[in-house]
Amino acid sequence: MKTDSLVRMYQQYLKLEKGFSVNTLDAYMRDLDKLLSFLQTEDIEVLNVTLDDLHRFVAGLRDIGIHARSQARIISGIKSFFNFLILGDYLEADPTELLEGPKIGFKLPEVLNLEEIDTIISSIDLSNTYGQRNRALIETLYSCGLRVSELSNLKLSELYFNEGFIKVEGKGNKQRLVPISPRAIREIELYLIDRNQITIKPGFEDFLFLSKRGKNISRIMVFHIVKQLTEEAGIIKNISPHTFRHSFATHLLEGGANLKAIQAMLGHESVATTEIYTHIDRNMLRAEIIEHHPRNKRR
Repeated sequence: MKTDSLVRMYQQYLKLEKGFSVNTLDAYMRDLDKLLSFLQTEDIEVLNVTLDDLHRFVAGLRDIGIHARSQARIISGIKSFFNFLILGDYLEADPTELLEGPKIGFKLPEVLNLEEIDTIISSIDLSNTYGQRNRALIETLYSCGLRVSELSNLKLSELYFNEGFIKVEGKGNKQRLVPISPRAIREIELYLIDRNQITIKPGFEDFLFLSKRGKNISRIMVFHIVKQLTEEAGIIKNISPHTFRHSFATHLLEGGANLKAIQAMLGHESVATTEIYTHIDRNMLRAEIIEHHPRNKRR
């Protein structure tokens, strides 16, 4: 079978079977294109690829200066493609089985403490037309631990304030209920007063957070708002919308929340992913060991 046909079927597989979002699907296909370009240059058919071919491809990625994390992502995508070929009986043996990714050092993302978050929120100018919207936006990001895409797509019909939950559509179109704090509810209700004054574009009536053009606020705009508010608050850190999600998880963990509960609220399929997004202060870890390890307990 021709490569183009295999790639089209793989794309459909990712979209329909795996339920990938448009952005995730595009990322997988871009990474696969890198391998396909290499194979075309080397005059190698996809179904004839060997482990040696893949080693030369990965070496080429290193040679042109692609970061180790990007290399690991590309290799993961390639493994996914060849796994599809095995599942479809287009290949008998997987050439990526022994293909290893680069060693990656773990780097913890930035985290805001509660004082810094309160400073950012209290510094927002409510006399500004979009001040209350931005205040509700930041409070929701932090209180619910949302991804930026989940925030920008949040709908009025998904707010269950009486029950204290919101419904969120995460990766792979998977929905989950997330608890929302009374403070976030209050900020959103105040914002709804201003929202009623906006001329909303047809088709966007149900979106919660709107831009001045009457459409749901974009991911890029949320990044811009977070950057601007952080600078105005005098916070000298590399902050993005995801920082509030990470801070949400970290503060829950430090407060004693169960890791499985945090996993459910963040919408992670694996608890291992949650462990990456959370970290424990060394002093807290020591205190936990002193309190709970049987050798440290007083008789």
